[in-house]
Amino acid sequence: MAQRICVIGGGAAGISAASMAKRTNPEATVVVCTEFEDVAYSPCGIPYVLGREIPDFERLFLAGPENYEQAGIDLRRETVVTEIDAANQTMTANGQVVPWDTLIVCSGWNYLLPDVPGNDLEGLTFVKNIRRGIELNETLNDVKKAVVLEAGPLGVEMLTALAHRGIETHLVDENAWLLAQVADPEIAEPVQESLKELGCHLHFGTALKSFVGSNGKLTGVETSEGIIDADICVIATHKEPETTLGRSIGLKLGSTGAFAVDERMQTSMANVFAAGDCVEVPQNLTGVAVQGLTGSHAMQQGRVAGANAGGGRRVYDPVNIPWGMVGGQVQIGGASFGESLATSLGIPYVVGVANGISRARYFPGVQQVRVKLLAEPGTGKLIGGQFVGGEGIKERADFLAFALKRGATLEDLAWMENVYSPPIGALYEPLSVAAQNGMANL
Repeated sequence: MAQRICVIGGGAAGISAASMAKRTNPEATVVVCTEFEDVAYSPCGIPYVLGREIPDFERLFLAGPENYEQAGIDLRRETVVTEIDAANQTMTANGQVVPWDTLIVCSGWNYLLPDVPGNDLEGLTFVKNIRRGIELNETLNDVKKAVVLEAGPLGVEMLTALAHRGIETHLVDENAWLLAQVADPEIAEPVQESLKELGCHLHFGTALKSFVGSNGKLTGVETSEGIIDADICVIATHKEPETTLGRSIGLKLGSTGAFAVDERMQTSMANVFAAGDCVEVPQNLTGVAVQGLTGSHAMQQGRVAGANAGGGRRVYDPVNIPWGMVGGQVQIGGASFGESLATSLGIPYVVGVANGISRARYFPGVQQVRVKLLAEPGTGKLIGGQFVGGEGIKERADFLAFALKRGATLEDLAWMENVYSPPIGALYEPLSVAAQNGMANL
């Protein structure tokens, strides 16, 4: 009898898990249940449609449901899994009992409403699901003033989007600078200045006290600095792993509150795998568990889980977490540790910094690029880095993550090869110059 593989969740992890499971074991029956109306789109693109940089939501779709049906995947949309019976290896989906031999849990994440007065008012919104994004896009036509709660990656993207819409936009964040969980203050500073130039009002070191309203609708956000008038408030706080179903069958949780999985993405229970924002994985240099990463991480985790569920043998390596984004008109990114995070974890380091350019100095459109590298004292082994500039940040973050994975040193980067082509690359690669400067501090 053919193996029956069931996947809970239709996001990046769930869809990639199902596709890889079917590819690994073409004879298997693969069922995907998602509570949402849509699959195979990029939620990361939603802020850019809201900001009118992308003209419509249709462009975010990668494939239609018919593509998965043609691939032999039983895709069940608007289907809620309410119960898992681990002993009998079944799950209940929209009231129907569905059997499984292997289960892949890709239940994703939630934003939690802040536990303050007024959190039931109309006007508090999340940016997660494309249908809700479409509704928000219409709502924004009548919005004059908005507040964004917390300057994580989504918060920064929404600040930019709302400013592009001509909406008076305020940030409320208890931290001292933008992207404080990952970025160092001097790296974040150009992004902050660019957001201010767009008209954003940035309130750092400011605590949320309550939401205030009239007739059930939000009219303002009360903070430690006073009340900020607002028609809407975008909640962009940390992703909380959705683990309800998994906990109901006793799946082990890790230190972050997400599912603990091994390198094969298998949970604490035989024949049950998990992937995406509901799991935690080890950071490469420290082994510390991390959760709530990017869509690319979810996709790769799903591929590993699907391959193994289908009878293959794949492993998911510890992560160095390359990241990057645009805030205002400035790109920012990095991989692994910056100086602030390394200091807070008690990790010793030396620093190499360089201010370079993205193209030949004489080529039109040349942009400044600032590079900051961290390495182990004595050995020069890389432990992280950050970048900020007008262009070329994503590529450097990807390269640095791979260099970290391979155990590269400052000396390796100081003597690296690099492309020199006036439209796309300067003679002196800023990464290499920063490494040379760092070697002087070993």
